[in-house]
Amino acid sequence: MSAEPHYYAAEDPETALKYAIQHVRGDRVQIIEGVIEPVSPTWDHEAAADSVREQIGPAVRRLGCMAGSGNLDLPGSSNWYVPDLAVVPRELAKGAAALAPDQTLLVVEVTSESNGDTNRVTKRRRYAEYGAPLHLLIDRRSRTSTLFSHPGPLGYTTAEGPHPFGTPIRLPAPFDMELDTAQF
Repeated sequence: MSAEPHYYAAEDPETALKYAIQHVRGDRVQIIEGVIEPVSPTWDHEAAADSVREQIGPAVRRLGCMAGSGNLDLPGSSNWYVPDLAVVPRELAKGAAALAPDQTLLVVEVTSESNGDTNRVTKRRRYAEYGAPLHLLIDRRSRTSTLFSHPGPLGYTTAEGPHPFGTPIRLPAPFDMELDTAQF
């Protein structure tokens, strides 16, 4: 018995590329400006994302949302992101392979040595362009946190920070809470 080949209708390179990375065995991957990158965070990296997840948990449940690191598609571009954490409405997440940044309430990225500039510049610009309302950047190299809001085609128009770790970050509506950054 021979294995059946996989068929998909890909009329354009973007669709073919995004289909292919969803079928990589083993590691999760993302596409950053057309370059395929593996996603393999360290435990220290995960600890920062987990601290955010724990703190926002009550607000996430109150809002009928969920927090996770599911796929974010940026349609019309050669980008497919796997954020460290995204808060999305539960009804949108159920059954979804990927969501778009404008369907999130918050996207969190934690820098690593290998992707610091990507998170600081490229992803921030693209999250704004694709309408992610809030973007929290946890920069472990500079030991700072910055909350970006009010997205537009040229970037975020508001930045709260960078603040040194230990300085609380106020998450605005719909979260209406203060985030303790001391554990980052």
